[in-house]
Amino acid sequence: MNIHEYQAKQIFAKYGVPTPKGIMVESVPAAVKAAEELGGPVWVVKAQIHAGGRGLGGGVKLAKSLEEVRALSEEILGMTLVTHQTDAAGKLVQKLYIEDGADIKAEYYLSVVLDRKLEMPSIVASTEGGMNIEDVAENTPEKIIKVPVDPAIGFQGFHGRELAFGLGITDKAEQKNIINFAKKLFKVYTENDAEMIEINPLIRNGNGEFLALDGKMGFDNSALGRHPDIEAMRDLSEEDADEVEAAKYGLSYVALDGEIGCMVNGAGLAMGTMDTINHMGGTPANFLDVGGSANAETVAKGFEIILRNPNVKAIFVNIFGGIVRCDRIANGIIEATKLTDVNVPVIVRLDGTNAPEASEILKKANIANLIVGDDLADGAAKAVAAAKGN
Repeated sequence: MNIHEYQAKQIFAKYGVPTPKGIMVESVPAAVKAAEELGGPVWVVKAQIHAGGRGLGGGVKLAKSLEEVRALSEEILGMTLVTHQTDAAGKLVQKLYIEDGADIKAEYYLSVVLDRKLEMPSIVASTEGGMNIEDVAENTPEKIIKVPVDPAIGFQGFHGRELAFGLGITDKAEQKNIINFAKKLFKVYTENDAEMIEINPLIRNGNGEFLALDGKMGFDNSALGRHPDIEAMRDLSEEDADEVEAAKYGLSYVALDGEIGCMVNGAGLAMGTMDTINHMGGTPANFLDVGGSANAETVAKGFEIILRNPNVKAIFVNIFGGIVRCDRIANGIIEATKLTDVNVPVIVRLDGTNAPEASEILKKANIANLIVGDDLADGAAKAVAAAKGN
C-alpha cells in the first residue's frame, strides 16, 4: 500500500523527522487559507498523487504571493498529471499540499529500501537530490551510496558516519544532524513495516539542518493488520478500480496492455503463463490470480473484470488443481459462462488432481468458444491463435 506525501509526513512527525510545515487541502479557497495560516512569504503548491516525478510533470510549483497560490492551485487541482511513474492516462489530482517554502542550501536523495540481494534494509543516498534516481543510477552510479543495516543490530553510529562521509558532509554539526535524521528515518521504516521510504529531495538549510522536503512511503500489505492507523490512510481513489474490486473476491489482478486475458492460480504459474504467451507470439492483457479457492463465483468475477478491457480477444485459463480438484474447477468454469456473457474464445488448460475427468467435462459441455488445451504450450498456442482470429 502507498500513501500520499502529506500522510508520510504525518508519520515522520511522530518520530521527530524534520519536515517543512504544510497543510493538505481539496479546494482552491482552502489552499489560499492554508497559505495564510502558514504565513509565507513563499509557499510550494504540490499535487498529491501516488506517483513520483510530480515536479517534472508540472505538479509542484513555487508561489511567492497569495494570488500565485490561488492561480497555481487552480492550475494543478483537477489536472491529469502524467509522470514517468504513471501510465499514459496519468492520474487526476484531487488533493493539494500547501507547504512552507524552505531555505535550501543543498539537495540530497535519501531512501530506505529492502536490498533483496543482501537480505536486509539498505540506506540509499546521493548528492544528486531533486533528480530521478534512475537517471543518476544509469549515468553516474558512483554518486549513489548504499549503507546496508543488519536488522539484528539496527542503525548504529558507524552507519550514520558512513552515510555522512559518503555525502561529503564534513561540518561536525551537520554530520550530527544527518546521522540523527537517518537514525529516526530508519526507525520509521522498521517500526511501521515499510517496504520503502524515499525522500527526494532531502534538503540542508542555512542552519545546517536537514529536512524532508518530499516524502514517499510504501508498506507491506500483509503487515497492515499490525498498523490500523496506516491502513486507515488508504486512498482507494488512487488505486485501480478493477484491482480494488478483484481484491474483494480474493483475486489478485493487474492490468497489462496485451490482447490475451490470463486466469491462473498462483503467482509463479501466472508469470510462467505470461512468459509462454509471449514466447508463442502473443501478449498478456492482465495478471489475474484466483488463488487456491477457484469456484464459479470467483471465475465469473474474473471473466467479468478481464472482459472490461476492450482489447481482450481471448482468455487463457491455466489452472493447476491441487487444493481444488480439476473437475470442480471445470464445473466452475461452465457455471461461470452462464453467469457472465463471455463473448471471446476461452482456452482452458487444467492439470493436477482429476485433470482427465475435467477435460472430459469441458469437452462434453459443448460450450461455444470454449477450447481445451492439452498442456501449457498447447493452451498458450491456441490462445494466441484465437486472439489473432486463426
